[in-house]
Amino acid sequence: QVQLVESGGGLVQAGGSLRLSCAASGRTFSRYAMGWFRQAPGKEREFVAGISWSGDSTIYEDSVKGRFAISRDNAKNTVYLQMNSLKPEDTAVYYCAADELGYVTTTPATYDYWGQGTQVTVSS
Repeated sequence: QVQLVESGGGLVQAGGSLRLSCAASGRTFSRYAMGWFRQAPGKEREFVAGISWSGDSTIYEDSVKGRFAISRDNAKNTVYLQMNSLKPEDTAVYYCAADELGYVTTTPATYDYWGQGTQVTVSS
């Protein structure tokens, strides 16, 4: 069992930056692929970024490529999402998720554990 706790959300002006963190409990964190998803009001949850268990493979949703960066520190059981050049359309609740298979995917259904989410609001 893995528990995930996100932090780092908040209110920021367009063009600004935020770094989200997701702290995981459990000894097997390093085996899991990790993903960040987001959900805006009235919209479905969508994939943002993912990283393999080793950290050597990452994938991004097209609209965040070049602006967001996902990374992980297995020694700290933490995954990060650095968000730069934020836009109002990035406003959403951001969730981290863990996939026991270890190989990063974009499909929410493949992830086994989810955090409670952290709100990111970007003002224009």
